[in-house]
Amino acid sequence: MALSDRLRAVFVDTLELGDDVDVENLKYREIEQWDSLGHMTLVGAIEDEFDVQLDTEQVIDMSSFKVALDMLSGLGVRD
Repeated sequence: MALSDRLRAVFVDTLELGDDVDVENLKYREIEQWDSLGHMTLVGAIEDEFDVQLDTEQVIDMSSFKVALDMLSGLGVRD
C-alpha cells in the first residue's frame, strides 16, 4: 500500500472521518475532530503505524495531511 494511502487510513480511522472529507487537503483545526486532543491522538496513531518518533517541533508543525506526508518521507518512511 502506498504511503499516502496508509496515512489517509490513519487520518480517517483516528479522526473518524466520513466519505465527505477531502483528507488530502485537510488542515489542523479545520474540522471539529482535529482539535488539540485529536491532534495528539493522531500523532500517536501515526507513530504507531509507521514506527517513528516525532519530536516536539514536528508535532507542532504537523498542520495538514500534506505536511504529515512530507514529514514521514523526510523520516525515511517509504511505500
